[in-house]
Amino acid sequence: MAGFWGRRKREQEELAAQDADLARRAEQALVATDERIRTTSDELAFAEAELGGSLTADLHAALTSVRTHMREAFQLHQLNHDEIPDTPEELRTRNARIVQLCDWAQDLLDEKTSVLAESVAKVRRAPEIVAQVRADAAALKARIPQTTETVARLSSRYAESAMKQIVESAAEAEQLIAFAVHGADVSERRRAAKQNEEANLALETATEATRRASALLDAVEDFEIEALRAESTLAEVVADSRSDLIAARTAPQVPEVAAAVAALQEALSSLSPAGTPGDPFAELSRLREANTALDDAIAKARYRAENPLPSIQQVQHAIDDADRQLGVARGLIAGHRGWIGADARTRLAEAERLRADLTELLPAEDTREQALASARRVAYLASEALQLAQRDIDSSRPQAPGWGGGGWGGGSRGGGGDIASGILGGLVIGSILDGIFD
Repeated sequence: MAGFWGRRKREQEELAAQDADLARRAEQALVATDERIRTTSDELAFAEAELGGSLTADLHAALTSVRTHMREAFQLHQLNHDEIPDTPEELRTRNARIVQLCDWAQDLLDEKTSVLAESVAKVRRAPEIVAQVRADAAALKARIPQTTETVARLSSRYAESAMKQIVESAAEAEQLIAFAVHGADVSERRRAAKQNEEANLALETATEATRRASALLDAVEDFEIEALRAESTLAEVVADSRSDLIAARTAPQVPEVAAAVAALQEALSSLSPAGTPGDPFAELSRLREANTALDDAIAKARYRAENPLPSIQQVQHAIDDADRQLGVARGLIAGHRGWIGADARTRLAEAERLRADLTELLPAEDTREQALASARRVAYLASEALQLAQRDIDSSRPQAPGWGGGGWGGGSRGGGGDIASGILGGLVIGSILDGIFD
């Protein structure tokens, strides 16, 4: 007994120490969070002066929310120190809630101030960014003549359909460069007028304009490289397509193969003659599509030649056999429900589900193979269900001496036993029957 009370005292002392630690954490969290709110309020005032109201709206809303919830935390701390005595459990619950509220407030302010810090840093770097925008604009403008010359040279080599993606690149880039310079000027004027929010917006649009202008000029250079690659690949696909046309002569001559051969021949004949402007991208895409279609048609024709499509009569015979198997299994299980286990019932349920889906597959020619396979699967599952059900019946049927002989019912095993199973098989009272026959 002394050992029990000693252990009990140690547990109480440990719990009291934990409660005291939690109380200290709650007080420290309250002080730290309240100070954080005051500091963040000062930061918000400076940020609003530099960024304007729209960019600082999220932090303003976060501070409002934090102040609202911290009122609850201070109220809980006040309850811990009023004149009304509190139980240890009440103090523990309040202090835990105070710590939770303070942690949430600190996390929210961390998130919002970190986002705002990036915007503030960008504003403070505004003169540097403006200078970079002007330098980028000048460098991009110097590339315009070369880009114009490249577009003119490529236009004599490639068709208009191929050139449409870059033909206006130089003019569009020039407009974007002018817009970027104008945006930098606007940003400087707005910042001088203390309109920082508008200054930031103008600077962001100027930066984006230089990025887009650079992408347009790069696209012209990339186009020339990609066009050369497309021409090289097109030559390889042409050679491959001509080989496929020769191989198609030995394929089964079915309408699908003939149509694919005609489509590929048309794609080859529509290629631009040598020395004339062409569209290697469109021609490559069209030729590759026709080539792939011929490969698929030949593969399908050869498969069908090796695996003839089953006739409607074959499929119907398989379905009739499945229905017969289902009918036998369904009747046996329905007549002996009390003796049938989960395995037989599961096989029957799956077979019936597949049979219900089978009707939708039969009319279409392209699903005839699937219909035949499904019908055979139904028959197999129904046969399994029948075997499992018979096993359950045989294992559940009483084996007492004299059953079915000259005793009960006066009949043979095959007579009286089958009659009894037919009458009693559907009753879910196996344990009671076992008791009677015992």
